[in-house]
Amino acid sequence: MSLLQREREIIVKNEYIDNFDFDEVEAFIKGASKDLFISHKFKHAEHMLVQPRGGFPTYDKVFELYREFKESDVDVLPLTIDSNTRLNDYASAKKMLALSEENDVDMLNGYPLVNHGYRTTRKMITHYNTPVSLRHGTPDARLLVEMALASGIFEIEGGPITYLLPYSKNFPMDKAFLYWKYVERVTAKYSELNEPINRESFGPLSATMQPPAIVIVIQIIEMLLSLEEGVKSFSVSFSQTGSMMQDIVSSNVIKRLSRHYADKFGHHDATINLVYHQWMGAFPYNKSYSDSLITTSTVIAAMVGADKIITKTRNEAFGIPTKEANALAVASVKYTLNMLKGVPQVSDEEEEENLTNEVHEILEAVFNDGADTMWRQVFNSIKNGYIEIPFSPHIINANEMITVRDDDSNIRIYKRGKVPISDKSFAYERSKIRLAEGEKVVDKIIRDIGVML
Repeated sequence: MSLLQREREIIVKNEYIDNFDFDEVEAFIKGASKDLFISHKFKHAEHMLVQPRGGFPTYDKVFELYREFKESDVDVLPLTIDSNTRLNDYASAKKMLALSEENDVDMLNGYPLVNHGYRTTRKMITHYNTPVSLRHGTPDARLLVEMALASGIFEIEGGPITYLLPYSKNFPMDKAFLYWKYVERVTAKYSELNEPINRESFGPLSATMQPPAIVIVIQIIEMLLSLEEGVKSFSVSFSQTGSMMQDIVSSNVIKRLSRHYADKFGHHDATINLVYHQWMGAFPYNKSYSDSLITTSTVIAAMVGADKIITKTRNEAFGIPTKEANALAVASVKYTLNMLKGVPQVSDEEEEENLTNEVHEILEAVFNDGADTMWRQVFNSIKNGYIEIPFSPHIINANEMITVRDDDSNIRIYKRGKVPISDKSFAYERSKIRLAEGEKVVDKIIRDIGVML
């Protein structure tokens, strides 16, 4: 028995799940419908795939949510996991699930997959025979991912940076890297049985004033860590910045450099997809403005040539959207995309060159670290402040970088901290920033965060 399999045997011996049958799960994945694999759908898609968000505690409500989505001609279904499961607190999830089922009141903010079990969940997944994407935010997703793959969920979002720094304060980062190495290895192992299982990084990060260079660096790093373990299908992603041109420039750079670094590290056979998240910041309370924001981001998604768009709803400012609002958003986005054929290719060469330089400069510092493995190089770089996420709550995050918007709403680096971009690149960033006379930086940041309100 391999070391990985021994660890897997330990992970699935959990009091909150039924007996986990590795042989049965392997046979299921081997014979699973190709339609359950988003990697297969990416390969044969003639249009951008549309994926909403959404999740409820009970099986019946998720089943109905999927029915609404399918009626809207959705391409990819979401399975959003509850907060207790994200924290590996399966005991609390079990209690809240029972209360949700008994009282028909949602006591959890998502689906407790571990407590439902893979045998039950698989019935729903195979019934709809549509790719499902696991959306969670879990630093230690080992058991959750085992359950997801056994259920027929063949796209796993997240990573050791993107599902730690924006979400957690104290969870040890070195453990997160090792736990996600487990996820990559299990994903790669199952990918040999049928179509490749797709891994997707979480590009929005803290969803607040994220400079494109940091987003792209982290996307490339999580991609390389995944491909290093044998994953063959990976999606890099980013979210709407608030500037159409910055989104277009970012997409050009992330597509080109993801392929460049994958090839540089010998992963020529890996497929890399691009995912675009609609606006992840604060939404306006005016629902007509929300509709306009969603439509605009759909136009941008077409312009950046995304392989998949992850949608929002006009109800974002008011809490968790209903299944009807989610389905309406999907239908609206698909309608808009259908009109956007033959979109012109545009960019800004100067912006693209500067962003490309910044990404190379940061990654050069990361890979020049003397550690013996890539994950340790990345870990050291985060500890040293070479990589940081603005507005991250995690204690390891340097929190020295400051970002503001320029007059065209592009996110600019006002203070670089220890992030190793060159003086030339930093001077370019600063040359674009103008503060009003007497304006304090903190006041500008607050105003820039609420740019869509």
